[in-house]
Amino acid sequence: MPVSKRNTSSSRPIRSILLSQQTGLLLVIAALGAVLTLCANKTVGGEQVNTFFNPSTLLQTATDASLFAIMAVGATVVIISGGIDLSVGSIYALAGVTMAMVLRSLGEMSPEMTVLAGLTVALGVGLLSGLVNGALVVGLRVHPFIITLGAMWVLRGIAFVTSKAESILVPSSLTETVKASLGLGETLSPIPMLTMFFVTLLGAIFLSKMVVGRHIFALGGNVEASRYAGLRLGRVQIAVFAVAGLTAGIAAFIGSSYYGAASCADATGYELYVIASAVVGGASLQGGKGSAVSAMLGALLITLIRQSITTLELNQNYEWIIIGCAIIIAVVLDQASSRLTAKRLAQSASDNKLDDTPSPEGAKTAV
Repeated sequence: MPVSKRNTSSSRPIRSILLSQQTGLLLVIAALGAVLTLCANKTVGGEQVNTFFNPSTLLQTATDASLFAIMAVGATVVIISGGIDLSVGSIYALAGVTMAMVLRSLGEMSPEMTVLAGLTVALGVGLLSGLVNGALVVGLRVHPFIITLGAMWVLRGIAFVTSKAESILVPSSLTETVKASLGLGETLSPIPMLTMFFVTLLGAIFLSKMVVGRHIFALGGNVEASRYAGLRLGRVQIAVFAVAGLTAGIAAFIGSSYYGAASCADATGYELYVIASAVVGGASLQGGKGSAVSAMLGALLITLIRQSITTLELNQNYEWIIIGCAIIIAVVLDQASSRLTAKRLAQSASDNKLDDTPSPEGAKTAV
């Protein structure tokens, strides 16, 4: 009997990993990638060419996914707290435009100073925008949906007015830095992907290892209990929007530098992809549930869905239909999972109660 207990306890970690949401997302991503690889073989000029499994397409897919994933980590933090941020795309545009305009006004600088100045401006604008969003939510006591919906238009309008609707070039040193091959080959640019992994790692540590991360989960799980526990809910709410703004600033720096220019129209509609990445990654819109790693995997899956439309030569309008359906299915599955978990907990509590009730024979013996 003791041996069986040890075997059971040792198998639990493996079982939990196999049944985890991250494993499920990885399997879906691998399956979709395999299908695209098989369906993308074409004959061009008498030669077999795979329009998906080639360095150029894979690099572009990974770069697009990295921008979504970076912002999805911040969006997940907000969603875990029970809020939502619709302004991340506009923060991206404003941060990119401001960075390009400031660097243009500063003139010639060394490559190191140019990168440092650009990074500081982009992250500063993103952080400031997030702090303003959080302060408005807390100060006005208005739902985050309304505040960030208004901020989405206001920030996009500021980017439009300040840039005069121009596409502003960024210094070549920024593009060279972000597109650096790091010795992997001239056609490879791993900086966006490495940044994605780094932000995801920081997000995972922030949520799982830091006290403020536990406070965010507590806020999203039960607001009243968190208030009675003495948590400073206002500070937590401001912090989550600041994180979302900061990640949007990071994505703006990477994206604008990679493509060599910034425009007020950048990241239009990114709100859908970012929120979809977080939700498909398992973040509950009711709050209290989510993961930075799952958000990154959700962004990879959303990007592969977008790429599949191009690879399979389908109508681009189907992209919105598919992603919208993915969001609905993810929310329905999350609610079903929550109900099933609540039912199991109630059943377990009922069984424990029955086990603790003394039997009639035991009562007689005690007498």
